[in-house]
Amino acid sequence: MPGSDKIDPWPTDVGVIAMEVYFPSQYVDQAELEVFDNASTGKYTIGLGQSKMGFCSDREDINSLCLTVVQKLIEKNHISYNDIGRLEVGTETIIDKSKSTKTVLMQLFESSGNHSIEGIDTTNACFGGTSALFNAINWIESSSWDGRYAMVVAGDIAVYSTGNARCTGGAGAVALLIGKDAPLVFDRGVRSIHMQHAYDFYKPNMDSEYPVVDGKLSVKCYLHALDKCYQGYREKAKLTGIIKEDSGLIDSVDAFVFHSPFCKLVQKSFARIFLNDFLRESSPDFFGRYAGLESFRDLKLEDSYFDRDAEKALMAASNSMFTTKTKPSLLLANQVGNMYTPSVYGGLASYLLSASPSELVGHRVVLFSYGSGLASAMFSLRITKDLGPKFYKLFENLSNINQDLQNRVKVSPEEFDKTMILREETHNKAPYSPVGSTDGMCPGSWYLTEVDSMYRRKYDRVPLVQLPNGNVKETTSFHQIATEQWPDSRAGL
Repeated sequence: MPGSDKIDPWPTDVGVIAMEVYFPSQYVDQAELEVFDNASTGKYTIGLGQSKMGFCSDREDINSLCLTVVQKLIEKNHISYNDIGRLEVGTETIIDKSKSTKTVLMQLFESSGNHSIEGIDTTNACFGGTSALFNAINWIESSSWDGRYAMVVAGDIAVYSTGNARCTGGAGAVALLIGKDAPLVFDRGVRSIHMQHAYDFYKPNMDSEYPVVDGKLSVKCYLHALDKCYQGYREKAKLTGIIKEDSGLIDSVDAFVFHSPFCKLVQKSFARIFLNDFLRESSPDFFGRYAGLESFRDLKLEDSYFDRDAEKALMAASNSMFTTKTKPSLLLANQVGNMYTPSVYGGLASYLLSASPSELVGHRVVLFSYGSGLASAMFSLRITKDLGPKFYKLFENLSNINQDLQNRVKVSPEEFDKTMILREETHNKAPYSPVGSTDGMCPGSWYLTEVDSMYRRKYDRVPLVQLPNGNVKETTSFHQIATEQWPDSRAGL
C-alpha cells in the first residue's frame, strides 16, 4: 500500500454481517406435554426451563429448513447470489449418506450462474455449525479468499423417541453471512477447543431419526468440556488483553451464550463459569459475591459435576449475573427448544434482540459450543461501535423473530404425538407424498412435496406476501423506524 510502512495481511473486522433465523410454524406447549406424558407438574417447565417446543411435520426436512433460511437471508439483505464464494452447512440431520444439503442449496444459485462456491456439509452432533463457521473465518483470512462473502448454515430437526427425553426436542435453522468490516467481529487469537472420544449421544441406527442418549454422561461431558474450554480461553484472553491478570472471566465480558440442550443446563453452565472464576481467586470475598461458598473453596472440578449442594449454592450466588449476562440469550431456546447446531446462534440472535442496538454497542460476547461425541469450543465476538448501515441492517432483519414466535400455531400434545408417529413411520420411505398441511407455514418457507421411487426429493415454496408495488410486505414497527432513520439500511450489503 503506497505510503504504508506495514501491510496488514488480515481482512479487517471479520465477522457476522447478517443473520437469518427460521423455526417451524407450529409448537407444543410444554406444560400441556407434561400432563400428556404423565410427568410431574413443572418437570419440563421448571426443571428443564422450557416453555414451548417447535416441531416439523412431514412437510419439512433438513433441506427445506436450509433452503428457507438461505433464501430469506439473501432476499432480505438484497445480496446477489454471485456475491457468495463459500457456503457450508453444519447439521447432524442426515437424510442421505452421500449427497450433502449444500448441494441441494445450489439450486438457489442456478439462475445466477454462480457454481464457483466452496464448502460442503460438516457433521458432528451439535458442533457442525461452529466448525462450518470456523472454516468460513479461516477461508476469509487465507490466501484462498477471493473477496466474496462466506455463508454458514446451521440447521437441524431434533426428535426423540417416546419418553422423558422427547420434551428436549426442537427444530430450526440459522444462516450467517460472514465477511470483513462486520457489525459482529470475532476476536482473533482466543479460540479454545476441546475434543475427546465419548458415547454420550450418538445416532448409529440409520433407519431412525432417534439418537441413543446417556443423559448423565452427556451432562458430565458438557460440563467437563466447558471447564477445559474456559481454561484455554482464559489463558489466550489474558495474552490478548481481554482479561486482566487478576480479573475473572465473568467480569471481563458483557454476555455469555451457551449451546442449550435445555435452559436449566445453561444456567448451570453459567454457574460453572462462576465456579471456575471462584477457584482461581487468590482472596475471594466471602462477605460479598462469594458469600456462603466458604465450604466449597477446596472443591475439585472433576468431583463437582453432580454435587447438588455445590450446584445449588453456586447457582444462587451467580443468579443476578446470570440474569444480566446470559438469560437474555434464552428466548429461542425457551420458546422453540433445542435446535442442535443452530442452538448457540439462536442464543446469539436472542441476545441481540434483548436490548436496543445502541445499548449493545461495544459489548463482548463469549460463546460456548458443544457437540456430543465430543467436540467443543469457546470463542468470542464484539459488537462494533461503527453505527453504519450494516449495523442497523443486522438488527432490523432480526426484528421479526418475536412476531414470528407469536404467529405460530399451538398444536395439542395429541396431535404432536401423531405427527411424531407419522415421521417415525415414514422416515426414509420412498415413494412418499407428504400429508401435512402447508396452510400455516410462514410466507417464503420451502416444503417437501414428494419423495419419488428413487428417493429424489422435490420442494416448493410458500408464496411471499406481496404489496401492489411488488415489494415484500413488512409488518414490524422496527422496520418502519429503521427505514425512516437509516434509509441506507435497505440498500444491498
